[in-house]
Amino acid sequence: MIPYSVLDLSPVPEGSSTAEALQNTVELARHAEALGYHRFWLAEHHSMAGIASAATAVVIGQVAAHTSTIRVGSGGIMLPNHAPLMVAEAFGTLATMFPDRIDLGLGRAPGTDGRTAQALRRNMDNADNFPGDVMELQHYLGDPVPGAQVIAVPGIGTHVPIWILGSSLYGAQLAAHLGLPYAFASHFAPQALTQAIRVYRETFRPSAQLAKPRFMLAVNVFAGETDAEGYYLKTSMQQAFANLRTGNPGKLPRPVEDLSTVIDPAMQHMVEQALHVSATGGPDTVRQELRALIARHKPDELILTGQIHDAKARMRSFEIAAEALREVAQAAE
Repeated sequence: MIPYSVLDLSPVPEGSSTAEALQNTVELARHAEALGYHRFWLAEHHSMAGIASAATAVVIGQVAAHTSTIRVGSGGIMLPNHAPLMVAEAFGTLATMFPDRIDLGLGRAPGTDGRTAQALRRNMDNADNFPGDVMELQHYLGDPVPGAQVIAVPGIGTHVPIWILGSSLYGAQLAAHLGLPYAFASHFAPQALTQAIRVYRETFRPSAQLAKPRFMLAVNVFAGETDAEGYYLKTSMQQAFANLRTGNPGKLPRPVEDLSTVIDPAMQHMVEQALHVSATGGPDTVRQELRALIARHKPDELILTGQIHDAKARMRSFEIAAEALREVAQAAE
């Protein structure tokens, strides 16, 4: 059975607060651990009222402190926003406090708009330095080097596993070149998915961290007791994505019975294209759609995400998905 994990953005639903969102994240992580999820990753986004995981390393520490076995990490840290040394120190600290449980997924985008990127005190041109920054991070987290003028303490010798995240061929090529595991952001940008998988697997070079390619597929899951409920739950994410694309991001909207009353047909089509890699509906439908995605893309791991307005419904969605994946694995035996 391939491992399955959770990607969480600590969504802040309409009518709720960031404090509640962060508490919901901790509760979801504990629930995911009990359900057998392998990892619980959090994403870095800034200046967004609907996402509470901006201080990603801090939230990772809180999640790790309230769980005991599940791996916890970033999906991802947006490296252009940070000095590699500070990332190494933060994740070295986490790895020291929670041994063998911390992952460091790295992204090349700023995870925000241009004005906020400037407020982060990092030049957006630093994206061009991404490969060098990744290798600098590897140096800080690797074995001590005699005579090194700069060291990460904590950090040195922790060997925190690094993942490359991406939604284009660039990340696939870099992950393959460095011999690192690769996670594709197919949950919101699936256009280059098939080509990126092929490029990554065909050009992968073994490294000290990884002997063979390890590809993680990101999938949206909106699972309810019936197909109708699953599609109803999904409308929150559809609205949120449309709001983001039109320059009006906000808290996660409440679901609606009829999406056409709040989003025009052209925008609905665009949103559906972006959220194409999804499993939506009742248990049987979700199981069938997850099975089809696994058969089509043959991932080494799955990471599931779902922006659902009601926290209890979100927990139930991940529960249905876990049950579905266990049934898929049993049927394949």
